Amino acid sequence: MSLPMPRVAMGWWLGLLGVVIFGFTLPFTRLAVGTAQDPQLSGLFVAMGRASVAAALSLVLLWLTRAPWPRRQDLPALTLTALGVVFGFPLFTSVAMRHVEAVHASVMLGILPLATAAIGALLNHQRPSRIFWLWSGVGAALVIAYALLRHGVQSWALHPADLLLLLATLCAALGYGFGARLSLSLRAEHVICWALVLALPLTLPLAAWSWPRQDIAATAWIGFAYVSVFSMWVGFFAWYRGLAWGGTVRVSQVQQIQPFVSMLAAVPLLGESPDLLTLGFGLAVVATVVLGKRAPVGLAR
Repeated sequence: MSLPMPRVAMGWWLGLLGVVIFGFTLPFTRLAVGTAQDPQLSGLFVAMGRASVAAALSLVLLWLTRAPWPRRQDLPALTLTALGVVFGFPLFTSVAMRHVEAVHASVMLGILPLATAAIGALLNHQRPSRIFWLWSGVGAALVIAYALLRHGVQSWALHPADLLLLLATLCAALGYGFGARLSLSLRAEHVICWALVLALPLTLPLAAWSWPRQDIAATAWIGFAYVSVFSMWVGFFAWYRGLAWGGTVRVSQVQQIQPFVSMLAAVPLLGESPDLLTLGFGLAVVATVVLGKRAPVGLAR
């Protein structure tokens, strides 16, 4: 059985909207945490604080929409979703972003589509074709090649922040996969809301404990506001609905363009300038997304 094509197409566009919103996360996180030379908010506060703010918004939305309580059988998946996208990804990226530039971090997260597709295929019994995996592999290879060329093949070394970003990738893929599956039975916006509320007894005390005790620049608070409202909340409304309607394996490939959204966003926000190499690889990766989208993806019967 296959999903209705208009719904699949809408799922793809919603996924694209979510990716664009998420694409601004790394530059705004960099604004929030600052640099090693000019530190601002701590990584722990940004991660736990943004989850606490989003949880407060979630409580309001759940009350206004009279959302039903999650079923007992949904709690394990909600817990794994929270571990992935409420705790793991925000914490690892927030700590790492003080030590690497947004352009560098966006490249490291370029393998997220493959990780999301692999988990999605396992959870949802989807069967991507070999052509689909071929184009997905090409896209991932382009991202890796870009990283090597950008930073120099001979000097490439894995910084501790890179390890955190790789862990963040795995956490995001886990949260995306389980959140997408929950979106088949719960409203997409309720999935992230319940995950945030479930985590609130931990995130709120940690946010209060790590509250900044020094003066913080206004730009850092702006960055914190974005990742709290959009990265941690609004973006998931579109993203989880897109994964549920379009299929996790297929829609996850839209993430191939997320590194380049981050790079472009870093221009006005951080003063980083993408060069011809960046733009060239960006166009090539977009092409693999389009070709991968057209490849057949079977669903379990």
